[in-house]
Amino acid sequence: MTRVAGADKIGAVCLDGSLPAYHLDRGFGSGASNWLLQFEGGGWCNDVASCSERAKTQRGSTVYMRKLESFSGILSSNRSENPDFYNWNRVKLRYCDGGSFTGNSQYHNGTTTLYFRGQRIWYAIILDLLPKGLNTARKALLSGCSAGGLATFHHCDSLKTFLPKNATLKCLSDAGFFLDIRDISGNSTMRSFFQSLVALQEIKPNLNVNCTRALIQPYLCFFPQYTLPFIRTPYFILNSAYDVFQFHHIFVPPSADPRGYWNRCKLDPAACSPYQLASLQVLRYKMLVALTVQRGSSTGGLYINSCFAHCQSELQDTWFSPNSPRMHNKTIAMAVGDWYLSRRVSKEIDCPFPCDKTCHNLIP
Repeated sequence: MTRVAGADKIGAVCLDGSLPAYHLDRGFGSGASNWLLQFEGGGWCNDVASCSERAKTQRGSTVYMRKLESFSGILSSNRSENPDFYNWNRVKLRYCDGGSFTGNSQYHNGTTTLYFRGQRIWYAIILDLLPKGLNTARKALLSGCSAGGLATFHHCDSLKTFLPKNATLKCLSDAGFFLDIRDISGNSTMRSFFQSLVALQEIKPNLNVNCTRALIQPYLCFFPQYTLPFIRTPYFILNSAYDVFQFHHIFVPPSADPRGYWNRCKLDPAACSPYQLASLQVLRYKMLVALTVQRGSSTGGLYINSCFAHCQSELQDTWFSPNSPRMHNKTIAMAVGDWYLSRRVSKEIDCPFPCDKTCHNLIP
């Protein structure tokens, strides 16, 4: 782990004030001038209480983080595990701000200070990487998983301004396409959560300006479905149509199921009732509707499978292995590589659950 020395001088610090950090595995051979930047995921905090608790963990402080990270999946340096990106410079941006690298505010009540400086952390890490070779990159891929996948929507276009004019930049979101939908009780649980998060961390100025001008409620631009149409950089969206986080926290949050009627279904899709399965097909339908712009994009890619999973690019088993999930005999790694290197069009949308027998239903 590399802590960004001097980042605190520009106010780029984690929730607890510690220095931000990243892990870099150097590229080699034909990939020595290519860069893959991966935002770490890990949820969010939307109020002082939850952010204060988060600041005492690895999700809010580099003090508590492991100093060594094992790179696998899209970050692997093994050609047999990661055929298209194995020899690139691969960077994991550690997540410690609780706001998908977008906040720019501070809270102080006399005894407690919290720093919401995700936007500054993003810039500080990029500035640290530029003299290490990012400033001469030929190819670049900005990716991320979960809350890190969401971060790619908000920083995709801005990375272009740091790269050489002739560099190829594309972006990938893995399990980051969080939907603005009502839960099974009719409440907009995630909309309320994101609204308070955007307000607390003063994120609005860092959202896509064309999006915020277009919507009456600018905070909605924190949702990818509203920002995506305004992103100019080629984009690939990797997501499960039944994403476990969205299933458990957006579509059927505990507040919408106080008696636990959905508990067995959440743990095992085979235990879902016919009514619950029909409801889950509604979740899939709403995701596909929200992806209409992406499905029609001439430069965009898609891999929407029907596995009960969350984050599939960093796990070797789901990224690229003999028993990986497949659509039309194509693994996730093959689809992303085909799209990035323009070998062929990659827009794969799975049939509805339970038809796909290649899935790893990684419920936890």
